[in-house]
Amino acid sequence: MTIDTPARPSGPLAAPAAAARRGPLRDLDRPADAFASLGPNWFASVMGTGIVATAAATLPVNWPGLRAFGTVIWLLAALWLAVLAAAEVIHWTRHRQAALGHARNPVMVQFYGAPPMAMLTVGAGALLLGPALIGAHAALAIDAVLWPLGTLTGLASSLAVPYLMITRRLAAPDGAFGGWLMPVVPPMVSAATGALLVPHLPAGQARLTLLLACYAMFGMSLLASLVIIPQIWQRLVQHSVGPAALVPTLWIVLGPLGQSITAANLLGGVAPLAVPHPYATAFAVFGVVYGVPVWGFAALWAALATALTIRAARQRLPFSLTWWSFTFPVGTCVTGTIALAAHTGADAFRWAAVALYLGLVTAWLVVGVRTVRGIWRGGLLRPAGRPENHADGVAPLTPAAE
Repeated sequence: MTIDTPARPSGPLAAPAAAARRGPLRDLDRPADAFASLGPNWFASVMGTGIVATAAATLPVNWPGLRAFGTVIWLLAALWLAVLAAAEVIHWTRHRQAALGHARNPVMVQFYGAPPMAMLTVGAGALLLGPALIGAHAALAIDAVLWPLGTLTGLASSLAVPYLMITRRLAAPDGAFGGWLMPVVPPMVSAATGALLVPHLPAGQARLTLLLACYAMFGMSLLASLVIIPQIWQRLVQHSVGPAALVPTLWIVLGPLGQSITAANLLGGVAPLAVPHPYATAFAVFGVVYGVPVWGFAALWAALATALTIRAARQRLPFSLTWWSFTFPVGTCVTGTIALAAHTGADAFRWAAVALYLGLVTAWLVVGVRTVRGIWRGGLLRPAGRPENHADGVAPLTPAAE
């Protein structure tokens, strides 16, 4: 991202100063710089944490403590969402030019889709895990605030970011990467999480309107994703994988795939509450008929992304916030597989969901620990360099924090 920051001291005077720093934020020149480069990509950590909780709530196993674990993770995601929201206000107040610069950065601008999805994920967790802790009315009230807010801002990102990309020509001819999906996926998340709200609305026009709106957002996000994914494939085949920091973003492709499977099946499950036969049956059947083939392509893409990630790791894959791409997209595949298991009764999907969830938790633990360490030391909070200083004219999402 493009941020003007004071030059770091260099030469013999810099080493003693760096060696003398200990404790939190020691990698920053000044503690005040902690808010200088805060971008919307940070909200991906809320998404990745929240999906661990929501997947735990519906996983088709009865492990002791699983629901309690999910509840704790949901509380952590909700708290982290509040912290990042407050930090973002400080960022816009103290570093307004840097914040405005995100809209001109071809990488960072894509992640304006992350805050809406963070709100939607925490809101869904409230409905799934909150009633036992704070009561059904309070849980519904939380989602009744977060779902509309996340949906409206998500619809805004799905329109505004492509508009900026088109009118300002922000992308290079070979600039397609997984992050291009971030601004167009929020409507799909709204569709999936909106299904949880349908039973809470009055029967009749209210339920029907929400159900149809969710299906409309399903189509909006799906078709936009089908435009973008071939461009990512074309870049991989005809150009290159790109900078190492962007390799984890290949996993973002799993996001619209897994979330669309989840949305199609959850909406099909609540369709009988809003529409009569045969439409309700058709919607339920669509969830399986659509979901199984897309699950197959998701498996193919996951295998390809794994191979490319291993290749990048062998050549040195520095830690950055892009590693959160290993969490939320995989989490959507977990919830999608859970939904297919419920609607088909197939044990294969049931055990695949369990295996994917274990992988999700492992990835979340690794990325979460590295993120906490990067925040404590301040490495993840350092302002990144200018776009022209990086390969392909693309600035990193965040400085590497080793």
